[in-house]
Amino acid sequence: MDRKLFWGIRVKEIIVLLLFYFFFALSYYLTLRLSQADFIRPGENFFDLSEFFDDGGLQYLLFLLSTIPIWWFIFVKIKKKPIQWRLLTHIITLPLFVYINQQLYYYLADLFGHGHLGGSGKIWDVYIPALLYFIQFGFFHAYEYFRENQRKLRIEGELRQAALKSELAALKAQLNPHFLYNVFNTINASVPAQNEKTRQMIAKLSDLFRYQLQASGQELVSLREELNFVKKYLDLEKERFEDRLKISIDVEKELLDEKIPPMLLQPLVENSVKHGLSSLIEGGSISIRVFKEGERLKFEISDTGVGIKDKKSAFEKGIGLTNTRARLQKMYQSQLELSDNIPNGLKIQFAI
Repeated sequence: MDRKLFWGIRVKEIIVLLLFYFFFALSYYLTLRLSQADFIRPGENFFDLSEFFDDGGLQYLLFLLSTIPIWWFIFVKIKKKPIQWRLLTHIITLPLFVYINQQLYYYLADLFGHGHLGGSGKIWDVYIPALLYFIQFGFFHAYEYFRENQRKLRIEGELRQAALKSELAALKAQLNPHFLYNVFNTINASVPAQNEKTRQMIAKLSDLFRYQLQASGQELVSLREELNFVKKYLDLEKERFEDRLKISIDVEKELLDEKIPPMLLQPLVENSVKHGLSSLIEGGSISIRVFKEGERLKFEISDTGVGIKDKKSAFEKGIGLTNTRARLQKMYQSQLELSDNIPNGLKIQFAI
């Protein structure tokens, strides 16, 4: 019953819609029969299935069929448009709905020899479709608002739980980083002065741990802080790869104060190093590009590594990709997109 069929529609929603139309068609038929009660002959059935189709069933079937394209246009095609524009669409679709249904019903009724209202009575074939239109689309908009509100509440609940887990994890982890800082300082002090390169590597590694601890207690950091963290990580990787790793970072200065979630870029960069370049003898390059497009901040992390053939399975294997995708979806309703880099490698893109 809760299974989705198409356009996100559930089986139970289709059943409710069919019951909605059946109820109105039956009510219309019973109203007609009650108004004709004095003319019903003795022994004649009050409810006749064949007459039910003639007196209401056919007309409400047409209402249902003509509702589908209007619903699709408003709730699927222009779903992302502002609600005021979608509501204004009804100014056009309502008279079309009424006119088309009236004319089509009269045509079919005349074609099959069924009776229909005439003269001044035709006004009811304007009033009833219009009333039904207002009722059903009022329900549709209210139901959409209810589902969207439920979705937001669910996401807020998940974010609160995730934040609580992160806070508890940070509290549990505080002792270890402080202990590690002291160990790093002790090791650094014991390294001979002539091994300055080693001392710098230890200092950078210490900075990485320090940033992780600080970031765990903040919802947002500046792009400058995040990039400095990524640069130190890549500097340590470059000590391992040496000239086999080339790094390019393209970010305009005015974007460096933009706020982003902490630890957003490093897992993606690490994925490029670990899964894209580490297996190549000749190494490769990693490029990080951040730019503004409209009101959104766009990110591109590309490498010249081995690439990924099955993009969907990548999210099942890599924790970094999976976690980052989940964070983007819950915080910004944004997608993490994977594509082939030209001439080879992987490109990761997203916007916030």
